[in-house]
Parts: sequence; structure tokens; C-alpha cells
Amino acid sequence: MRKAILATGLLLASTASMAADNGIYLGASLGQANVELDRNVTGLDLDGDDTGFKFIAGIRPLDWFGIEASYVNFGEVKQGPLSVESDGITGFGVFFVPVGPVDLFAKGGVISFNTDVKARNFGTIRDDGTEFAYGVGVQFRLLSLGVRAEYEVFDIDNVDEANMLSIGVTYTFL
Repeated sequence: MRKAILATGLLLASTASMAADNGIYLGASLGQANVELDRNVTGLDLDGDDTGFKFIAGIRPLDWFGIEASYVNFGEVKQGPLSVESDGITGFGVFFVPVGPVDLFAKGGVISFNTDVKARNFGTIRDDGTEFAYGVGVQFRLLSLGVRAEYEVFDIDNVDEANMLSIGVTYTFL
């Protein structure tokens, strides 16, 4: 009898942890941001990393689809006489593939960015705009808590490449 009760309890607990927790979620991520600037004509080159972070807000109305917004900051990448600072607000459609307590996901959307490219003795080039962004990731869910790892690529003007590899947490509530 004890074994039957224990088995039933474990089955119910595993089913609850595997079900996608739909609703509104908030979270944060920390990771490594990479910015690459290659201007062969002017000789201005920069390829560096800094600590990046983001704050996430989203809604997952379906097990397989969600809408997500975030503030992302790429830090400040410095190399020689150049430095680049960039941040932005993103909006993504996120497509999930639930596999037990794990979600594989891909997302596509836009980033509204602000970028400052500073060259010592030459001044600052400021730029802002809206461009395409996309990413892929994996998320482990346990009830309302999610731990995720993701890689995102951002098409930012005046920067040849901006991407971020991050690890974060989300909490879903109704």
C-alpha cells in the first residue's frame, strides 16, 4: 500500500512539473555580450566581449507560443581607441517545443536600440533605430520557476555583429 501511495505521489509531482506553466512571466538573465565592429575603409576595428544583462517580461498563452519583451544591455566593449556601448528594448514571438520539463525554443522579433561608438580624439557617433533580432534556447521548468540558457543575435546599425549568450531565470504567475 505504501508503495502505491508513493508511486501515485511521484507520478502527480512529475506531471505537475512537466506541464507548461502558461501565464505572465518575469525574469532576468546575465551573460556574455559580444560586439564586433569592422570598418575596413576607415581602419576602425573592434571585436570584444563584456558582461551583458537583460530583464524579461512575457506572456505564454499557449504551450507552444509566447510573446516576450526585454530590456537588454550589452555593456561597454573597449579595444584600443574605440569603445562601443549599446542597449535596447526587444519584442519577440517565441515558439516553444515542450519535451517533458524542458522547453526548446526559438524566437524572432525586433530590437529598438541605442548605440554609442566612441573613438578617442574623434568623438562619438550616436545611432538608434529598430532592427531584426532572433535567438534560440533551452529552458528547464519546475512548476512556476524556469531556468534558461539562450543565444541571441541582434542586427544593430553601426555594429557589424552583436550577440549575447546568457543564463537566466523566469517566474510565471497568473
